[in-house]
Amino acid sequence: MVNIATKAINEHDLMGNSLNGSVPYNPDDIQKTISIVVPIIFAIIVIVGLIGNSLVVIVVKCNPQMCSTTNLLIINLAIADLLFIIFCVPFTAWDYAFTYWPFGNIWCKVVQYLIVVCAYASIYTLVLMSLDRYLAVAHPIRSISLRTVPNANRAILIMWAIIIVFCIPTAITHNMRFEYDDNFGPYSVCSFQDAEYNRAIYQVSFFLFSYIIPIFIIIILYILMLKRLWFGVIPGRNVSSESVRSKKKVTRMVVIVVIIFACCWCPIQIVLVLRSFSLYELSNMKVIIQIAGHILAYMNSCVNPILYAFLSENFRKAFRRVISCDKHLKRSTNDHLQIVGGGGGGGGGGGGTHGDNNGRLDQELTIGMCNQQKHP
Repeated sequence: MVNIATKAINEHDLMGNSLNGSVPYNPDDIQKTISIVVPIIFAIIVIVGLIGNSLVVIVVKCNPQMCSTTNLLIINLAIADLLFIIFCVPFTAWDYAFTYWPFGNIWCKVVQYLIVVCAYASIYTLVLMSLDRYLAVAHPIRSISLRTVPNANRAILIMWAIIIVFCIPTAITHNMRFEYDDNFGPYSVCSFQDAEYNRAIYQVSFFLFSYIIPIFIIIILYILMLKRLWFGVIPGRNVSSESVRSKKKVTRMVVIVVIIFACCWCPIQIVLVLRSFSLYELSNMKVIIQIAGHILAYMNSCVNPILYAFLSENFRKAFRRVISCDKHLKRSTNDHLQIVGGGGGGGGGGGGTHGDNNGRLDQELTIGMCNQQKHP
């Protein structure tokens, strides 16, 4: 009989489900280390993610005049990552450390459901941000009427509504059940109901809709954007060498964001698909790979604030002002608070819609007030 303390290590997936596989390795060699080290790493991820994403929300919300579409998407991404960190990481850490589920059947379903909802919300917010960036760069004039705050709000609400409905099967297919261990007796686990549902179909569907499809959409959008930036002339403006260099720098940044996202989620997604087909026979090394995949996937929720915010000197200054409760924060952020790595929002990201202003707004992602609010 497998020791209860190693069951999560042997049979764990992204959502804390049991995979009910054989254990052809000696778990005692790594059991104690993993049950201590992994929860500590997850705790660090929780702390960093909570602080980073909270600061992003606070800095943007401190500006009462905020009205850009990009700002709304950044806030939505930060909120999705916060919810993911709250509802996914702690319970996965619990499973690695203690294995048994003490929170009841209802909370089992709720947690599994919210984990998947938050994962989808975070991923598809990146898709919306990529679409917003593409419209701002490739269609700066036409997008003025599209990239408005009301449209952004509608897109976000529609996204959440679709995800909330789409993820209902997750709550249905998960349940709390009781197992027995020779040393510890009966104990409860929160897991996928293998007897009633097909795990392989479930996992492949999650892989397709939470990774392959959004990554494919993002890649297509950035290919079109790169084609326009490198080989095309954007209509409605004069293109200077400085503007071209800035656009290429920003484009490289967003490409890095996509690459990091893909790299963070790829290992655990592949492991889970292989395990659902019983093609991932466990060994000490494969257990380490699986745990590293978990850590990478969860770290993505922590690095987003760094990728979208901390690379901006002005945004770092705003963070420091928030932490020190500087009374000049609002005025400073309204003046010139920008993140390198995205397009403006709210009809071009600001009040001005003429040549040089459009060029500047395509170079930097404004996180301040919509100057004149010409495009509500």
